[in-house]
Amino acid sequence: MRLPDFIAKFLYGRFQKYETELHELSYLFWECTQRCNLHCRHCGSDCSAHTQQPDMPFEDFLKALLSIKSLVHPKNVTIIMTGGEPLTRPDLAKCGATLKQHGFGWGIVTNGLYYDNNTHAQLLSAGMGSLSLSLDGLEKNHNYLRNNIKSFENAVHALALIVASKQLNYDIVTCVHHRNINELHELKQFLIQRGVKKWRLFTIAPIGRAKNNPEMQISREDLQSLIDFLMVAREDKRIHTTFSCEAFLGNYDRKVRDTPFFCRAGINIASILVDGSISACPNINRGFAQGNIYKDTLVEVWNKRYQMFRDKTWTKTGICARCKDYQFCKGGAMHLWDESKNGIAKCLYQTLFHP
Repeated sequence: MRLPDFIAKFLYGRFQKYETELHELSYLFWECTQRCNLHCRHCGSDCSAHTQQPDMPFEDFLKALLSIKSLVHPKNVTIIMTGGEPLTRPDLAKCGATLKQHGFGWGIVTNGLYYDNNTHAQLLSAGMGSLSLSLDGLEKNHNYLRNNIKSFENAVHALALIVASKQLNYDIVTCVHHRNINELHELKQFLIQRGVKKWRLFTIAPIGRAKNNPEMQISREDLQSLIDFLMVAREDKRIHTTFSCEAFLGNYDRKVRDTPFFCRAGINIASILVDGSISACPNINRGFAQGNIYKDTLVEVWNKRYQMFRDKTWTKTGICARCKDYQFCKGGAMHLWDESKNGIAKCLYQTLFHP
């Protein structure tokens, strides 16, 4: 029997409090490079092929990582290599194999442009266990967003390799915007026909390149259309479709995702950025870094800092201060804030219910 929404919210609030107090590290993202083989229109980190920031030496990351063995068993932490585009690193498989030797599960987030048969075989041999691949619409709209005429073709080739690999825990991720929202039904069928079992949808945050591009944002009508699509799509058992963890959506929450909204940045998620900064989710503003591996110990930072993520009362400002559902949202996703702390960049809950 389905619990009434107000009871479910109360119980999940208690669960969030418990998880926050416990703050067990489950995912560690490594921003192994800021180089990228694409120049996507929506990139939140504004990466490019010619960044001035050098890749982080793997040895530096590994030294920082091994300190957490005193905190948590490696089998309970998954290392996710991200960027930029991690496949621009020629040593990626070697890095992964070393992580596996130390007992860590690992995976990557990729745009698929460089994901060919040889790369696939190397990464699997190195023990890769998880992967997120971007597919942002059918060919015209995907290539538009990714700003490359070969992007869709290469991503679909990568998709076939990934789906055929039994050892991979994968999902396909789609950034939804005004140009592609009307083809979600077609895209769903496209994915089902290719055997995809997990599909995760995002909206695009007004950060990075997307900040000054109104075409990347969705209107209230688009957002309602996305929610309506998700509620129907989740009834289709051929593919597990879910909305990302980016926003509280009131009573729609349990209808569009598996669990109610909960931003786990700094609670179960940490990251080491390419310059050594120790942060939470790698998508959040770099002004929220909690230390740096070149002067701090990762385990000490995790244990003694991160309070701004675990007590978010500072977010109760602007529209958040006036929101009757703040107790459930607690300021929304951290990547929608910057170090000024003057207010959330975009609130989907407000967009939906208080336009």
